[in-house]
Amino acid sequence: MKQKDRNKKLSGEDGFDSYYSGLFGERWSSIKNAFSLENDYVEWNVAGEKSYFLDSASVRAAVSLPLKNAGEILDLCAAPGGKTLVLASNMAAGASLLANERSPERKNRLVNTVKDCLPQNIQEKVTVICKDGARLCLKNEEKFDSILLDAPCSSERHVLADEKYLSEWTPSRIKTLSMAQWALLSSAWRMLKKSGFLLYSTCALSPDENDNVISKLLKKFDDAELLEPKISLEYKKFCNKELPDYEKTEFGAHILPDKACGAGPLYFCLLRKKSQI
Repeated sequence: MKQKDRNKKLSGEDGFDSYYSGLFGERWSSIKNAFSLENDYVEWNVAGEKSYFLDSASVRAAVSLPLKNAGEILDLCAAPGGKTLVLASNMAAGASLLANERSPERKNRLVNTVKDCLPQNIQEKVTVICKDGARLCLKNEEKFDSILLDAPCSSERHVLADEKYLSEWTPSRIKTLSMAQWALLSSAWRMLKKSGFLLYSTCALSPDENDNVISKLLKKFDDAELLEPKISLEYKKFCNKELPDYEKTEFGAHILPDKACGAGPLYFCLLRKKSQI
C-alpha cells in the first residue's frame, strides 16, 4: 500500500499508534509508556520575582544556541517563555532579545513570564512583539546574530494526554504543521546574519517535522552549515540540575523520554550561516 493511501486509513487512537509504531518499531511502546511519567522539570531562577519550571530537554536545546558575540537575538515563537528566559539570562551585557509570539493570548502569557521571572535590568533588554513569524523576514533581512525557532508542532505527548485531540488525530496534522514549520524556518534563515547561528527545535516525534524540515533548508540554501549542538551557555548559574543526553539523528539531536528519565521529547538542530560560499 502506498504511504499516501495508508495515511488516509490512519485516524484516532488506533491510527496514532499505528503511525508511530511504523516510525519507532518495538520501541514505540516504551516511548508511549514514558509519556505517562511526569516531565523531568527543572527550576530556572534568574533572581526575578518567580522561578520558572520547564522540561530539562527544553533547557538542553536552548543552551545549545551560541550567544557569546550576539548583539541582536531573536526568539521567533517564544511563548510561553521558558526558552526566552534561558536566552535572556545568558546574553551579553550589551545585547538585546526580541521575543515574538503570533497568538495575542499566548503573547500576553509571554509578557507575564518576562515580567515575573526576570530582574528589571534584564527585562529592559527584552522586547515582546506579536507578529506572524513567517512574514517577519520581510522587514528584518539578515538582522539577527542568533535565532531560536521553537516551532509549533504535533506535541504528541499532549495529544496522548487529551482524549479529544487523540480521537481527532490524523497524519494530515503532521503535513500541515510541517508546511508551517518550513515557512517559519525559511523566514528565520533570511533574518539571520552571515556567520550567525540558528537553533531549530520541536517537541515532535516525526522526522517530517524535524530532520525533513532541516533537509529542505539544506537543499534550498547553500550557505547553511550543520554544527554539533554543544552546551554553549553557562546554565549552571541559573539551574542546578544536570541536563539529559541526546540521541543523534541524521541532521540533529533527539531527546526521548524513555531513555532520558521522562524528559522530552525534544528535537533540536544547530545551524550556522556561512560568511562565504
